[in-house]
Parts: sequence; C-alpha cells; structure tokens
Amino acid sequence: MRRVLVIGPCGSGKSTLARELAPRMGLPLVHMDQLGWRAGWVETPKAELGARLAEAVAQDEWLIEGNYGSTLAPRLARADTVIYLDFPISLCLWRLVRRIVTHRGRSRPDMPDGCPECFDAAFFWYVLNWNSGPRVRTEAKLKGYTGRIVRLASPRALAEWRKANNLA
Repeated sequence: MRRVLVIGPCGSGKSTLARELAPRMGLPLVHMDQLGWRAGWVETPKAELGARLAEAVAQDEWLIEGNYGSTLAPRLARADTVIYLDFPISLCLWRLVRRIVTHRGRSRPDMPDGCPECFDAAFFWYVLNWNSGPRVRTEAKLKGYTGRIVRLASPRALAEWRKANNLA
C-alpha cells in the first residue's frame, strides 16, 4: 500500500483514520478538503483543484482522504488501494453532530484555516441521502477499478482490519 485512498460517507471517520494511518505507513497525507476549500468556505476553482490534485497523485507515495466524486477518476487511476469506510448513515450523522459540537466555530485539522465548523442543513441532507446519490455514483466509479478495495462496514471491522495489518 503505497498510494492509498480513504473514501466513504461524510462523518465515517475518513480524516481521523487518515491522520492515524499516514504516519504509520510512512505516507504523505493529502486531505481533499484542504485542496477543495479556501478560507471563508470558498470553493477552490475547479482548474486549480485539478492542478493541485494532479501534482499530489503524480507522487510515488501518498494517502489521500476524501470523496470529491468529480476527482475520483484520476485518484483511482494511480491508487493501489482504496479503503472504503462503508459505515451506516445513522452512525455518520451522529458523528457529524458530535463533530459540530466538538469543533464549533473552529477549523478542524483536515480543513484549511478560516473554515470554522458549523451546522449546515444542506450538508446534512447530502449525508442523509448518501445511499441514493453519492454512494451510487461512487460505486459506479469503483466498478472499473482493478486495485485492492478494503470495504469496511463498521468501526469494529475497521479495528479488526487495522489489527490484522499491524496498523492499530
């Protein structure tokens, strides 16, 4: 595992897992949210995002976490492993609420400075509808992927996988 993607629903724990795994695996960490946002919750222009992502995936080694479905194809083209946190949406929503309470008014470590955590109804709606929208699109993009997919359906499965791979 030298070029690894961590994907899954928002609130599944992608960023937390990536922050823990990258140093254990000796891989440079790239957070898609840091590429995709600027201070004040301003989206990075698509051309700039594409250029920054192309630079990251051109490297020999990396761990990139985040979904950003429109950028999944170039990442999959170079990834040797996809870790898919395929957790229940009810758990993800609960974790989002906890995240908002924990980081309210401050930027999380996986976000650029100037993007304070706050409640966003549209974002919750997006997560609530993950299984009928983003998940379907993600699964379609994964169909042609020939690398290794580690699909984990629960935090317990993740813990067992980490232990079995000396990544705990």
